[in-house]
Amino acid sequence: GCTVKYSGYLGNWNKLFCSNGNSKYPRLMKLGKDITLWGLEIGLLSMTKGEAALFVLTPEYAYGQRGCPPSIPPNTTVLFKVEVLDFIDSEECDAFFELTYEQQDRLPLEKVLKVAATEREFGNYFFYKQRFKIAKDRYKRALSILGRSSSSKAEQSQINASKLLLFLNLSLTYLKLERADRALKYGELALEMDQGNAKALFRCGQACLYMREYSKSRDFLARAQCIQPFNRDINNELKKLARYYKEYMEMEKEMCCQMFDPLNSYG
Repeated sequence: GCTVKYSGYLGNWNKLFCSNGNSKYPRLMKLGKDITLWGLEIGLLSMTKGEAALFVLTPEYAYGQRGCPPSIPPNTTVLFKVEVLDFIDSEECDAFFELTYEQQDRLPLEKVLKVAATEREFGNYFFYKQRFKIAKDRYKRALSILGRSSSSKAEQSQINASKLLLFLNLSLTYLKLERADRALKYGELALEMDQGNAKALFRCGQACLYMREYSKSRDFLARAQCIQPFNRDINNELKKLARYYKEYMEMEKEMCCQMFDPLNSYG
């Protein structure tokens, strides 16, 4: 799949007939499925991420003898201005998920890890586009194929390293989805694998703060701060916790006063 900014022109670059230039987050498109112009497909396959190009497509590489009425007249040469924003090769993933579980299990670990890494890339892509539900599904899809256990210590270590990254991704994504309970669950799964992981401790602290579990939040954040004492995010979260806790205690005090005031008035 690729994310592309494009504009299509007729004539001498003076008549625009299609464009996604106004889109803030161009969608991920598949060559041969979403991008079907033969010339454009060939051109994009020759490009790398971040590259921009101008293509002049003769009718046989574009809309053919018939054109595409009413926008494109018959036998028309079209011009395209293209910029490749991102490239993620999904072909291997698509083929992998078409296999049965038994077939997937027989594949070498290297292949499985590569597919999981690509799925995680897709998750990251959607996360940065703020499409958090889709990101969560891609991370979970990657996790679903890492269930195998290996008798080799080195292989198990590779599996665990991949799973750890996905647990951290899922913890943050669930925070964005305002599902702090799930964020805490995945943060704790990450800590089972690496108890000194500052990022996992931080996520757990954030999740507990969201759920107003102040002492648990303080415990997680203090442990994170011990590992990374100069981390601005951790220190800011501790300040936020102190502020929230102070407000909470003041509110509790006020409620107690209101409860006991009527009793005092009968004194």
